[in-house]
Formats: sequence, structure tokens, C-alpha cells
Amino acid sequence: MKTFKGRVIAPGEISATALVSHGGLNTLASFQKALQFGDKKATCGDQNNKDIYGKQMAGKALCLPQTIGSTTGGLVLYCACSMGRQPACMLFSQPIDSLAGAGVILADVWLEGEHTKMPVIDSLGEEFLNYVQDGMTITIKPEGIVEVE
Repeated sequence: MKTFKGRVIAPGEISATALVSHGGLNTLASFQKALQFGDKKATCGDQNNKDIYGKQMAGKALCLPQTIGSTTGGLVLYCACSMGRQPACMLFSQPIDSLAGAGVILADVWLEGEHTKMPVIDSLGEEFLNYVQDGMTITIKPEGIVEVE
């Protein structure tokens, strides 16, 4: 087991299975099927993301460097949370961008109910992304502590 510390964007404690992307996450392309076509598993639809394309994102500990894409990023994450189709948590090796961060924070503040929560930690460092692999168990503790086993 290895422990990492990052910055808390949206608080929460959770354990989930890791899903790792070494490329940036295009939020709109990745979540489009979940938001428009009723895919409750939130199967990644971004063909440019070879690491996670076609894989289920809902309920997973999504580990990634950053988000990429348009100004819809925050809204997409907010909508995924409001529909209960979000990852269990999002863990960034780099700082989260302001648009994605805004969507995550608004979801945390505005949405009620456990099925809408999505803890988010950023600034975990490159060592985190190099260490974590698909299928590992991720546990988020208070204060931005992330355990990987």
C-alpha cells in the first residue's frame, strides 16, 4: 500500500476500484452517452482516450492527470453527479482546471443525497499516476489522503 496527499476540492471518504487514464479526460466526449442516451454505467465514449475508452466510469475511482476540452467540462461533471452517473471519485495528479473544479464544487454544494456525491482530490503528483493501475483499490481519507493498494 502507498499513500499520497493532495488538495481537497470536494470532500468525502470512499473506497473504489481504480480506473486510470494517462491522458487528459475530455469530459463531454467521455460522458456524452451517459448524459444524452441513458448509459447508467457512464461508459467512456472518448475514442481519443485509449486508456479508458469503452470502460465503465460510474462508481470507479477515476485517476487522471487533468481534464481537457471545452467550457462544458464543469457542467458535464455537475450533470453526471445530478443523474447519479459519476465516478466514485476523481483523483488528479495535476491541479484541476477551474471549469471542472467549478462543476465539482457546485455539485457538492447544490446537490443533496449520497448518490450525487463525488469526492475530488487534485495535485497528487506524477508519482501517484505512475503508481496506480486499473483494478487497484483506492481509499480516500480525510484531509486529502489517498491510499492505493
